[in-house]
Amino acid sequence: MKNVTITVEDATLEWVRIEAARRNTSVSRLVGEMLTDKMQHDDAYARAQRDWVADTSSFSSGGRPYPQRSTQNG
Repeated sequence: MKNVTITVEDATLEWVRIEAARRNTSVSRLVGEMLTDKMQHDDAYARAQRDWVADTSSFSSGGRPYPQRSTQNG
């Protein structure tokens, strides 16, 4: 594990101290867990997006013509 120094607004620091105390953990551990959660969420989103783009089956009309767009307003 590595140490890191961050700069936050006073209100943010107050909130994270209270939240860490509420969870019975340190500010350092809480921030580390939040960053890990963010990383895992972003990785999962990126994987899902890559899987969706790679699935070309949903882009095929199966040889049938695509429906025409409506030209009516409303």
